[in-house]
Amino acid sequence: MNEHEIAKGLEVWILQNLLNASILMGIMVSGLLLAQGYYRELNRHLNLRVSRELWNLFTVILADVLLVGMFLVGYVVLNPDIMADIKMAVPFYPVASLLFAAALILRLFKGGHEAGTSSFNWALRLSLAANAINMVGFTFVAEAASDEYLARHASPFWTYLKTHLRSNADPIGLEVAQATFFICFPILLLLCAWAVKSAMVKMKQPRAKE
Repeated sequence: MNEHEIAKGLEVWILQNLLNASILMGIMVSGLLLAQGYYRELNRHLNLRVSRELWNLFTVILADVLLVGMFLVGYVVLNPDIMADIKMAVPFYPVASLLFAAALILRLFKGGHEAGTSSFNWALRLSLAANAINMVGFTFVAEAASDEYLARHASPFWTYLKTHLRSNADPIGLEVAQATFFICFPILLLLCAWAVKSAMVKMKQPRAKE
């Protein structure tokens, strides 16, 4: 094994683990958004006003930080070369990344931090839908039945999923990955443009008096 192969293997290992970690982060985001009642219960046990304000700030920022991390990972892996190297469930993972990106925009620029508001509820719905898509892709495609299992228990169902919906499956999976890229990447760019426009509008709004 030469230096190039070692470097390539390390790159694939890092990207694959980042992608898998982002799936778990998505589940955490939905859990954090769903736990509003739990936050209020804990808030009652905080005596100091400063501690309550810090707690409220922490519960809001944590979900946003996770969403930002997932957006960055989703952007990095939505790349034809990387999709051909690592094991991605297509179109599941890229579609989920778009939904999480939309949820992030709603929270950052559309008032989605306040529980009960329309933007908050839509961000929650988008995150739940994205998690459902990710879980289906992870369970049934990325971590489908192994080759060792299929060698002893032939299954057209598992074989089809592994050969058609994995981004690094040659040749059909690679073609599906390319089609997914050409559909999802322009949508990602549109979401970025929406985020920039929303941020500019928000900056122009008059600041509330303290």
